[in-house]
Amino acid sequence: MEANLFTLPSSRPPPPYTSSTTLSLKYHFNNLFLTTKTHRPKFPSKTQNLPKIQAAITRTKKEETVEKVKQELENCHLLAGISYKGFTVKQFQELRTQLPENTKLLVAKNTLVYKAIEGTKWEALKPCMQGMNAWFFVHSEEIPAALKPYRTFQKEQKLDDNEFTGAVFEGKFYGPDEFKALENLPTRAEIYAKLLGGLKGPASAVVGTIQAPARDLVMVLKAYCKKLEEESGAGQ
Repeated sequence: MEANLFTLPSSRPPPPYTSSTTLSLKYHFNNLFLTTKTHRPKFPSKTQNLPKIQAAITRTKKEETVEKVKQELENCHLLAGISYKGFTVKQFQELRTQLPENTKLLVAKNTLVYKAIEGTKWEALKPCMQGMNAWFFVHSEEIPAALKPYRTFQKEQKLDDNEFTGAVFEGKFYGPDEFKALENLPTRAEIYAKLLGGLKGPASAVVGTIQAPARDLVMVLKAYCKKLEEESGAGQ
C-alpha cells in the first residue's frame, strides 16, 4: 500500500510578495497565517439625508407660522408688538391666562410676521420689526380693556423694559410715545354718553362734539348710526 505524506507548514517566513508572485493553493495552505481582505461595498449613511429633512421641517413650520398670523389678522382691530426679550416661558404662559378671550398673544419672528402683513393695512407695523417681539392681536373694539391686563401684568412682574414697541390701529401706526392715546380711547358706553349728552345739551356742546378730533368724531358717528339701526330693528 502506498503511503501519503503530509508536510507541516514551514517555520521559515514566506518569500516576499511581489507583483510577479502568483498565489497558488499550495502557497496558501503552506502559509496558514496568510489572510486576505474582503472589500465590502460601502453604502451611503442613512444620516446623509437628515439636513434636507430638517430644512423641509423648518420650512413647513415657517409656513405654518405665517398662516397662523394671517388667521389672527381676520377681524382684528389692533395689532401691537411687545418687547419679548427677557420673558421666561412661565411668565409667557401666565400672561396668556390673564388676557381676555378676544386678545391673542403670539411669539413669532419679525420676518415671518412681516411676510404675513406685507401688502395689507397692517404693513404700517414695519417700524416694529426689530429685536424680539411678542404680538398682540385684539379682536375687539374695546382697545383699552384689551390692553389693560398686560399693563397690570407688567407692573406685577416688574417688566419695565418690556414695553409696547408699537401698534397699528385703523391703518395708522402708533409708536411707543403715542401708545397712551390707544390706552385712553373712549369705550362704547362713553361714546354713547358723550353723543347723547351733546344732542340733549346746549348748542355749544354739539359744536364741541363736532370740533373734536376727526377720529373721535368718526367713532361717535359710527356708534350713533349703529344705535339708530338697533332701535329701528327693535321697532319693527
